[in-house]
Amino acid sequence: MEIVVTIAQRVSHALLLILAVIVLNFTLIHLAPGGPAQVMAGEMGGASPQVLAQLRISYGLDHSFLDQLWRYVSHVLEGNLGRSFYYNTPVLQLLLQRLPATLLLMITAIVLAATVGTWLGIIAAQKPAGLLSHAITILSLVGYSAPVFWTGLLLLVLFTSVLPIFPVGGIEHIAHPDLTWFGHILDVARHLVLPAVTLSIVFLAQYSRLSRATMLETLDADYIRTARAKGLPERTVVFKHALRNAILPIVTIIGLQFSQVFAGAILIETVFDWPGLGRLAFDSIIRRDTPTLLGLLLFSAVLVIIANLLTDLAYRRLDPRIRGTSRR
Repeated sequence: MEIVVTIAQRVSHALLLILAVIVLNFTLIHLAPGGPAQVMAGEMGGASPQVLAQLRISYGLDHSFLDQLWRYVSHVLEGNLGRSFYYNTPVLQLLLQRLPATLLLMITAIVLAATVGTWLGIIAAQKPAGLLSHAITILSLVGYSAPVFWTGLLLLVLFTSVLPIFPVGGIEHIAHPDLTWFGHILDVARHLVLPAVTLSIVFLAQYSRLSRATMLETLDADYIRTARAKGLPERTVVFKHALRNAILPIVTIIGLQFSQVFAGAILIETVFDWPGLGRLAFDSIIRRDTPTLLGLLLFSAVLVIIANLLTDLAYRRLDPRIRGTSRR
């Protein structure tokens, strides 16, 4: 019952936040100079003022700002995100087509970064003055300081010229359409390696440093010394007693950084021609496709809110003290 009440409260707050995001996004895009009518007129090689006015009327751009905002909010509440100016396709359909590829890239990168980063942090924390700990710290600093697009370009050059092992573009090999389902999975996995590794490097560095710091603090706690005094194996002390408390900040950071992962995915999908929401966002910005941009911003906000809600629930599951506090 308690978890149901918590979810209901979070969902009500999320709905209000989504409404605010809708209004803010529409306002900011409306205030930007230029407009979709001018872009479409430019793609036609220039247009007369009469044609430009007709384009504005056709897409409802001749109405006042408040009227456009009211109509847009009303349509969104009905589940209608509008129609893309460029693709001439319902925006919701476009987003749902591109969403699986982006989620696959983001989730793979987050799992890879959190798993490897936490493991490296644990190794570094066990012997903080050792050579391996210093090496992990240096590699983390290098990975954290390297821009995502720069890392992606380096890997692109490496695996096209020096080590042509993995595909460097797309999500599947178009020359093999008759693959079995297992072969299709392997093909997508090979295409996923470089984008996921590139996107995960920055966050892997952050998680390794954070897990090292939290593990050092946890391993110095009284209950850890007690567990060691009882003669428990070091592996049990680290992975059963210390890790559960040390992993809590990492879970929090994963939820808070979901928006950063999405922003990084936009760059990665552009570099590796990954057919997801990020590539769609880049194309929509260039073409000033306002309905698609608004739909992307709304979708990204919803994804971040859902990620934060799941993080909150996971945190409550991992830390019994939070459940006990809420009962009181």
